[in-house]
Amino acid sequence: MTVTDAHGAVDAVWRIESARIIAGVARIVRDVGLAEELAQDALVAALEQWPQSGVPNNPGAWLMAIAKRRAIDLIRRKDTYQRKLAEMGHELEIDGDSVEDDVEAILEDHIEDDLLRLVFTACHPVLTMDARVTLTLKLLGGLKTDEIARAFLAPEPTIAQRIVRAKRNLAKAEVQFEVPSGPDLLDRLSSVLEVVYLIYNEGYSATAGDDWMRPALCNEAMRLGRLIAELMPTEPEVLGLLALMELQSSRAGARIGPDGEPVLLLDQDRRRWDRLLIRRGLEGIDRAWALEKPPGPYLLQSAIAACHARAADPEDTDWARIAGLYAVLAQVTPSPVVELNQAVAISMAFGPERGLEAVDALADDPSLKDYHLLPSVRGDLLFKLGRLAEAREEFEKAAALTRNERERKLLLERAAAC
Repeated sequence: MTVTDAHGAVDAVWRIESARIIAGVARIVRDVGLAEELAQDALVAALEQWPQSGVPNNPGAWLMAIAKRRAIDLIRRKDTYQRKLAEMGHELEIDGDSVEDDVEAILEDHIEDDLLRLVFTACHPVLTMDARVTLTLKLLGGLKTDEIARAFLAPEPTIAQRIVRAKRNLAKAEVQFEVPSGPDLLDRLSSVLEVVYLIYNEGYSATAGDDWMRPALCNEAMRLGRLIAELMPTEPEVLGLLALMELQSSRAGARIGPDGEPVLLLDQDRRRWDRLLIRRGLEGIDRAWALEKPPGPYLLQSAIAACHARAADPEDTDWARIAGLYAVLAQVTPSPVVELNQAVAISMAFGPERGLEAVDALADDPSLKDYHLLPSVRGDLLFKLGRLAEAREEFEKAAALTRNERERKLLLERAAAC
């Protein structure tokens, strides 16, 4: 095996297995930052050994064994070794010279529990939202610092410092490597899902830059969503979020024109929607409703997305149902953005006059002051009512507020059409 081949294999295995390795080691050392360092040590060992020895039959287990051995050696060197053994409640010693001999024992670990602990640790509310997103992509996504920086159009040193600070803050706050229980579980779960959905939304409608979408972020968020759904299959909000992302992503191929320009929902060629993702999303919604728990915001949003997915043509969309679902969502999660979306549904179901009344009721909300979709929606409704001069003004206002170049161009084109 050439060095290049070995490096390619290591990169591929790391992307797939890094979260499990870090999670398994974190259970031993009780420190996420230290666990990542030890996992990286195992990665260096692979880069050194695999060009000569070849890739092991189970490369993920090989890396896990090396990382755990480093963790045990570290604990041995500390006075707290015996205390650590008592905390873990089982013997950690790995005897013998061959890492391959340890594979069977390692695979007996409860890695799903470790992964769940890592999810809740990386998304801990003690961290800022930016830190939670960055750390989640680093630890659970296996993304490199430069990849995260490119995804969010941020300088690499800024992302690197954010990661260092996040790990330091977790250690300083003595955040336990554990899954919360009781009422704390739902509170912390909402933070986890918020992080995943923020990553997804940044990929689905980029807030800045030249691209309308960043598919890599959408795919990473869906991968994380599937991981959490496997770990928590009886939580309807987990299933709802995954279904929502799948239904939204089913439109990805139709959302962008040949030159990269945005294509709005009602103008999309629905024959290009991904039927497999739609089927998976609808099945996920059915499983979530079958749990017979009160619907949360993600399950309600997935139900709205399902209304679009089920409509073969825009004219078949059940806008009255969508407006009703937004009304329920506004009660569950009060938000002027939800009310703005409800206003759009009202306009589609009952006419632009009714929709404009609902939008104008939000005009003075301070949280929407710099939200470009408020004048964008208002411009669309004014255009439908034939009030073209006012519509042009609103589209130009929206174009000035957005930071996405593709969206700005679309809004200016709509203004010119007035």
